[in-house]
Amino acid sequence: MDSERFRKLLEAPAPFASVYFDDSHDTHDAEAQLELKWRALKEELESRGAAAAVTDEIGRAVLDLRPPIGRSGRGIVASAERVLLNEHLTRPTAETVVRVSELPFVLPIVELGFDYPDYLLAVVDHTGADITTHVNGALRTETVDGGGYPVHKAAGAETAGYGDPQLRTEEAARKNMRAVADRTGELVDDKSIEVIFVVGEVRSRSDLLSALPDRLRDRVIQLQVGARHSGHDDEEVQRGIEAEFVKRRLKVIDDAAARFTAEVGRQSGLAAEGLDAVCSALRQGAVDTLIVGDVGDATVVSDEGLTTVAPNENVLSEQGAAPAKTLRADEALPLFAISVGAALVRTDERIAPADGVGALLRYAPTLHQPVD
Repeated sequence: MDSERFRKLLEAPAPFASVYFDDSHDTHDAEAQLELKWRALKEELESRGAAAAVTDEIGRAVLDLRPPIGRSGRGIVASAERVLLNEHLTRPTAETVVRVSELPFVLPIVELGFDYPDYLLAVVDHTGADITTHVNGALRTETVDGGGYPVHKAAGAETAGYGDPQLRTEEAARKNMRAVADRTGELVDDKSIEVIFVVGEVRSRSDLLSALPDRLRDRVIQLQVGARHSGHDDEEVQRGIEAEFVKRRLKVIDDAAARFTAEVGRQSGLAAEGLDAVCSALRQGAVDTLIVGDVGDATVVSDEGLTTVAPNENVLSEQGAAPAKTLRADEALPLFAISVGAALVRTDERIAPADGVGALLRYAPTLHQPVD
């Protein structure tokens, strides 16, 4: 996951409250259940010392976000001043998580958040298209009408050659597809959109793909979920989009795992594993991708200003910094990775790096090695 979306956490004041829970909306009494869940979350936050103002802000975030469709999780992260993240998750975390600590806890969002790139959805037929752009979380829809008519041959028309109704309808359809393709290209270029989803009957999708310039065709994903003006289910379209992005996320994890395994195997110096080596790489700004598995309750230490990190006080002292804070590794390592612009990957059984943490590196630094 691109860590840029988390950079606002770096300048926010501590303490942080991080809350993850099941907010599925799949029963008739879902709203009442959400109220009950919030009461339990509020009690837990208060018992952990969260300020009343922050608890109230989280309460509004819990209750005011648009309900999800079906089974869902929720992640909320607040600083000492305000809510910074309030997101639906692809599924609930294994158990409810409530933390009040020096640093925010973002790993569940890395693992389960909807990390969507900007995308365009074209619901198309031979009269035109309804185009929706999803850019920075904002939706905008417009209708493209190419002005080509008729697109359906009149029943019983049999004139051949000049004025042939079949030729006229085909040309009208091509005109409309060119208009849709032109507008799609304009929006993709103007808004730097990465992915184009296309919905419609097979011929319309195929004709639009043919009308698009070559540079855009590789970005197209065709969703076979219905046709324009035929009562296609918007929720089904959304599920199709989400399924495609889940595939993309799994591929990112697969690619990171494969590259990590390869770099470790060839001892290239472009991979690090274990708390000591990963902390060393973070201190040198060498981490390109932080890979976090099961780190359990492991801790790391940092200086007062959170400018450097080490697996223990001795190593931090060797770096000329005074140990001042003991932090959970699953909170600290992602935040230090964000500070150096590294991507974040939450892995599973694909790989099991030492201490549950590994990294792909931008270059081969001199890594600190623990003394036996």
